[in-house]
Amino acid sequence: MVVPPPGYLSGLRELADRYDLLLILDEVQTGVGRTGRFLACEHEHVQADITTLGKGLGAGLPLSAVLCTERAACFELGDNGSTHGGNPLMAQVGLAICRVVSALGFLEAVVERGAQLESRLRELAQTWGRTSWRGRGLLQALVLEEPVAAELSEAARERGLLVNAARPNVLRFMPQLRISEAEIAELGVRLQAAWAALVSERPAVPTA
Repeated sequence: MVVPPPGYLSGLRELADRYDLLLILDEVQTGVGRTGRFLACEHEHVQADITTLGKGLGAGLPLSAVLCTERAACFELGDNGSTHGGNPLMAQVGLAICRVVSALGFLEAVVERGAQLESRLRELAQTWGRTSWRGRGLLQALVLEEPVAAELSEAARERGLLVNAARPNVLRFMPQLRISEAEIAELGVRLQAAWAALVSERPAVPTA
């Protein structure tokens, strides 16, 4: 959930072109609309030579893909298999997902919900103190000063909220792309309740 600074990806593209290198981007988590664009690199209008996709491409089903420019294409039909087998059922799933994400207004809604999620997480970070926010779209995180992410994740789960402790001090938020404004508000309520329970059990955890 670390967003590269403005110009970082375009700088990589420039270096790759200058020295005749391949620019390869892993968009397994960030691709297929997650950050408000179909690919996260589109925020900087950058095209990679090779891009990997997964997770969101199959909407929970086992599907991944490798995109490449003509310059980088090295496979012939049938060369690749296994994880990237591309059986007809999974291929149809991927096509359906791409049509949904590409539909008019879908990505605009992701951007709007992402802004609402950011606002709520920033409010929580300010309330808790010594906590910061980072991310983009519907891939965001709270960075805690104390290594209590796993405990907070468990406290949230007990209250019906599933969040991931990506690092000992990082709580990751990666909701489904159709999350509603009401669900984001409910997320904030349950997360605050989880934090309050954690603080009551661990007096050393800062509250301001």
